[in-house]
Amino acid sequence: MVKHNNVIPNGHFKKHWQNYVKTWFNQPARKTRRRNARQAKAVKVFPRPAGRLRPQVHGQTLKYNMKLREGRGFSLEELKAAGIPKKLAPTIGIAVDHRRRNRSLEGLQANVQRLKTFKAKLVIFPRRARKTKAGDSTPEELASATQVQGPVLPIVREKPSVEFVKVTEEMKSFSAYSKLRVERTNKRHLGARLKRAAEAEKEEKK
Repeated sequence: MVKHNNVIPNGHFKKHWQNYVKTWFNQPARKTRRRNARQAKAVKVFPRPAGRLRPQVHGQTLKYNMKLREGRGFSLEELKAAGIPKKLAPTIGIAVDHRRRNRSLEGLQANVQRLKTFKAKLVIFPRRARKTKAGDSTPEELASATQVQGPVLPIVREKPSVEFVKVTEEMKSFSAYSKLRVERTNKRHLGARLKRAAEAEKEEKK
């Protein structure tokens, strides 16, 4: 029940509401159009992969930071560690993001390893069929080259393994609270005990 002597609400919310309704009826058609565009691009760039190699990064915020996902591009530090020049990287299908910074050693090492794996599997076609340059793949590799379908080097998320342990009598009798109290007391009296031990050692020497 409304308390106090307030105005009875009588809001007018029926003013041309049809003008402000947003519809999404073209969603299925757009989905088809994007799929056809991806297929056309794959045919056009054959035998190159339709996508680019992207780094594995952790999601933002506390909710998603334990999950791995594809980032925008590799940092310049990662490219340098993998031995790939920053100007060469975009030409061989590696996405580069010059603004990204490496804040953890584990992330840097994981992406450097990702780049090295890609480089080992990479097949580079010569620009001219009769004139090969240093860095181009051998004729045998060119003959067996296939186009990558889907994401390039998809990120594999490791599932944590669960280890089962039989509960012993020692585990049942262990009291974490008592252990914490004892350790806290030991820490509090550590200085006094050390002082007492030092004094006792002096007395013995005398």
